[in-house]
Order: sequence, then structure tokens, then C-alpha cells
Amino acid sequence: MQPVLNVEDVRRVEAALTEVGVSVSELMHRAGAAAASEVARMEGADTVTVLAGLGNNGGDGWVAAENLHGKGFDVTVVTPVEPDDLRGDIARVVAKSAQDSGVKVVVGPPRETLDVLLMGSDVVVDAMLGTGFHGEPRAPFDIWIDSVNASGSHVIAVDVPSGLSAQTGLASGKYVVADLTVTMLSLKPGLLSDRGRDACGAIVVAPLAEQTERLVREADPVAWRADLDDYVDLLEPPSNAVDKFTRGSVLVVGGSSRFPGAPMMAAMAAARAGAGYVTLAVPAQIAPIVQSQMLEIPVVALPCEADGTFSLKAADLVAELAEKRSATLVGPGMRVTSGTVGIVSTLLAGKRPLVVDADALNCISRLTSNRVDDFPELLRRDAPLIMTPHRMELARLVGLQDTPPTSLTSAMEAARRIVWSDGGSEVCVVAKGSATACVSVDVAILPKPGPAALATAGSGDVLGGVIAALLARTGVENEDLPLLAAMACEMHGYAGTIAAERYGSRGVMARDIIDALGLAEDAFEEEVAFPDAAKSGREGRRDEGADGKGDE
Repeated sequence: MQPVLNVEDVRRVEAALTEVGVSVSELMHRAGAAAASEVARMEGADTVTVLAGLGNNGGDGWVAAENLHGKGFDVTVVTPVEPDDLRGDIARVVAKSAQDSGVKVVVGPPRETLDVLLMGSDVVVDAMLGTGFHGEPRAPFDIWIDSVNASGSHVIAVDVPSGLSAQTGLASGKYVVADLTVTMLSLKPGLLSDRGRDACGAIVVAPLAEQTERLVREADPVAWRADLDDYVDLLEPPSNAVDKFTRGSVLVVGGSSRFPGAPMMAAMAAARAGAGYVTLAVPAQIAPIVQSQMLEIPVVALPCEADGTFSLKAADLVAELAEKRSATLVGPGMRVTSGTVGIVSTLLAGKRPLVVDADALNCISRLTSNRVDDFPELLRRDAPLIMTPHRMELARLVGLQDTPPTSLTSAMEAARRIVWSDGGSEVCVVAKGSATACVSVDVAILPKPGPAALATAGSGDVLGGVIAALLARTGVENEDLPLLAAMACEMHGYAGTIAAERYGSRGVMARDIIDALGLAEDAFEEEVAFPDAAKSGREGRRDEGADGKGDE
């Protein structure tokens, strides 16, 4: 796994490196050399324009320019001010050095001149605004960002695409859309989430010093980005000596007259994800409708109210069914009533692995008056408990309805309030979003996100079914729950990619993701077990977010 550090922790690592003898100047020279190395690796890259800012990020750009000039590249640096007028001492020194070496310098060009220069460049190096940036880019950088994005040239960002927050992955204004980002020392959460997924392109991590790995780990990473080989131990060895009982059994509890389809999708997803036996428990009022659609999956009709929701009488019956299954998923489409709240509280008190999704999460919010972290005894159990909230559900769980999480980092903070209040390894929160974090009391794991095609109604129900199936099949220890959940997210992403290839990036519906799950799981397992053989098959098929050197 690859460590992910908050921006403030990266600064601490930089300070620690200076304490062990790696100066700020040396770090700048190594960062610039790393960026230059990526430019030099490109085929047909002869003409390079470097857009240099006023701080250390700009200094990295000046170093890269001098490095490339020394290798025979035609390099121009665009700067807002003359090198002598740069405020930072080190940035001023490296800028003067690059200028003295023969690098061409253009100071504060008008937009028309800049457009011509960038369009005539094979590569544009973005070294304008670094990891300390926040807010909206000011002139001239807002104009330069527009020019970069309109140039059509290959763009390499140094540390972070300008305009993007390396911490949150959000952008208040314009931001560079890069083809590759060379980030220094470690991954940052904003590079992997939200706008960062559009802005960064592939990501290469440049460690800069031999001490970096140790210091980054000592900095207590906020999360870890999963690599394919991290999942090897979770995969079941292939065998023909199986039957429907040895592949695990899943109970799905959900549905209402208003939402009969959600539990059906979850149950079908669990079956497609490899559970040997899936049972679906729904309110009696909708059971005939559900049975007519579910030929392979037994449907159990449970007591319900006149409005088509579960009655409180169903709670004990659900508990009996759950005790006979390897894992239970509760929540899809069930609504929030006294009956459904009773079912959720009864299942939480049970002794079998449990996945809580959708309205079951909202039932917990009602049980705890939107402060589940004040009621740790509700979640405390011996068996695994995986909760799968999206950001609004997460906000309701911890009383943040007015200020819901808007970024990966804030979602992780909210999820940690839940798992840390419980304090045990049996609870894992899958904080869903454009980038998802699987958070336990000990670790947060970031699976590689799937395509935008997953942003469709019912996709979360499908993910819940996949998680329940893997939980039933593998019987993992509590400590491995975040990794299991991350693996489910990646399989879900693979299925989304396959579905998008069939129906287009905007044409995918939840049922299409379900139909692709079996093929997706086979492809995923092949990549994990035989990554080199599978690599050519996945090139261009999925948004990896990074290349093999840094983030894969």
C-alpha cells in the first residue's frame, strides 16, 4: 500500500528531512530533476514551456527547466516577474541559475503571446501554485490556467495541478487539467478525490530522499492507497470442490411499497458476486411483485404495515433468518419507521456479520438522534459490522446535516468519529463518494475509484450486495474488514467499467453493473494474481489515476 499524507504532515516530513541533512535547496533540486525526468521520458517531446510561480513550486519549475536545457531540450520559462524579483531566496537563486545557463525567459506575457507559445510546445510544465495553495487563483495565474487547458499540449504538473487543493481535492476556481502529476514525497488526499480525479491524470510519486519512506510512515498517514497485490491474501484459491453452501449465504433485508427495486438489486448483486445462496426478505405487501422478478432467489414475506413497510413484528423473524446466514445486508429501500428501526436494532444485537446500508443507516441516525458516536454501545459487537454511508448519510449519523462532508478528508474525519467511539476492530465505515475510504479504528484504505458511470441510482445497493457476498464467502478476521471492503469497491468499479463499455459512460444503469459483476470479478482476480499478463488488457479500459511507478 502507498501512504497518503495530509499536506501539513508533508511539511513535517520536509522539516524532518532537513534535520537529517537534506536541505530545502537540495529538495528543490531533486524535485525539479524528478519533473524533468518525466518530461525526458516522453517520446517526441522537444519543445518545453515551464510556467513558474512565485514560490518553491516555481523554484521546482526553474530547476526542471535548467535540467531539460542541459539535456538538449528547447526550454522556455514563463514567469510573472524577473528572476531577480522573486521573493524566496532559494527560488531566486535557481531561477538565476537557469537563466544564466541559457534557458529562455518570458516575463508576464499577454494572453495572445502565451497562447501561441503553449500551442507550439510539446510539453507544458505546470509549476505555478503548489500544495500550500488555497482559494481562487489570482492574476496572472487564472489566465495562465485557461491558456494551459486550451493549448492542447501535453501537461505535466509539479506536485499538484495549479488551482486544485492538494488537501481536499476541491477547486474554488479554475484549475489545470494535467496528463501527469509528479508529486513529491507522498500522495496527498486531494490528488485522489473529487476534482483531483479530473485534474491529475496519472500520478508519479517522487520520494526525493532515501529517508523519505521511513519518515512518511512515521508521520502517521491519514490513509493508505491500496495496490492490487494487497488483495492477494483475500482471494480464495480456485477449486472445483465447492457447492452453494460452501460459497456462503447472504440474507438481504429491505424494500417497501415505495422502493421495491432496491433490495432486489442488492440481492442480485450478492448472487452475481459469488454468494452461493441468497435469500431476500421483504414486506409481505410487495412480496408477490418481488417474487415475480426473482426467479433464482427465494423471497420471504414478512409482516408489514398498511403503507407497505416492515412492521415491528418482523424483527424477531429477521433475526432468526440472519442467524442461519453467513452475512446479512439490511437497508436498501426499507424507509425509516418504527418497524424498520426495530429490525436494525435487533440485527445490531445479533452475532452474525452485518452490512448496514441506505435506510438502515438512517434508522441508526434516528435511534441515536443523529449522534451515533455518542452511543458506541449500539455498534459494539463481536461479529463484523460494515456501514456504507454516502456523504449525506454520514452527515446524518454524526450530526453534520448542516455542514456535510464535502471532501474525502472531511468524510474520513466523520467516519473516524464513528469507529473511534466504538474503539473495536469489528466496525468498518465505507465512506462512499467520487473517491471512497474504508475506515476502521486502525486504518483508512482508499480503493482505486471506478468510472463516473457508477454515479447512477441503485449503484450503492449493488455495492452493498457485493460487500455482503465477499463477507459471506471469505469469513475474514475483523482486522481485514477495511481491505475486504476496498476489494469490493474495486470489483464494483471494474463492473462499472465493463458496463460503460457496453452502454456508454452515461447510459449505465444499476442492473448493467450487476450483470457485469461476474466478469469483473474474474478480471480483477486475474490482475491481482497475474498483473503483468493482465496489464495490457486493462490499458485504457479503466481510470487508474496513476501509473506503475507511483500509485498503482
